[in-house]
Amino acid sequence: MRTAPLTALARTTLATLVAVLALLGTAPHALAHNTLTGSDPKEGAKVDASPKQVTLTFDQPVQSGDVNQVVVNGPDGGQWAQGPVEVDGTEVSRSLGELGPAGEYTIGFRVLSADGHPVTREIPFTLTEAGNGTPATTSSTPQASPGEAPDSQEPGAVVPVWVWIGGAVVLLGAGLVLALRLGKEQ
Repeated sequence: MRTAPLTALARTTLATLVAVLALLGTAPHALAHNTLTGSDPKEGAKVDASPKQVTLTFDQPVQSGDVNQVVVNGPDGGQWAQGPVEVDGTEVSRSLGELGPAGEYTIGFRVLSADGHPVTREIPFTLTEAGNGTPATTSSTPQASPGEAPDSQEPGAVVPVWVWIGGAVVLLGAGLVLALRLGKEQ
């Protein structure tokens, strides 16, 4: 018994199915946002002395640049972080001056994920013994709060992954339409 060769339509359908499966197989990794895996101070920690800096650790590298923000707000509403946000692979840190009043402080951050999406969260910790510090002045190092968009970005520095996936789907659809039309003409 002899089998008939695949028709152009069957070949096109098979190729499209393989391409879609390949695209879907890589999409979960590409669409995964960075996840916070740890912080120093830890969430909910009670500390008796001011930490010198706050450090956030993620499961994937964070994009560097002026788009990442880390703020530390105190119980009095003051902003306690100083200096630039530093990115070293999966770690993001920012210096702290000596903290002031005892009470709950909140680390707020907005970082740019490896896939181009922002990740935002707040981490509370408690200072149990008052320090002698005063809030940082925001004029020396402008940092937006985590909910605000950064003032300046390099044009074209970040292209979200959904743009690439959308473009691939459009090209795949156009190729399928073209293949079906050419298959009918033969």
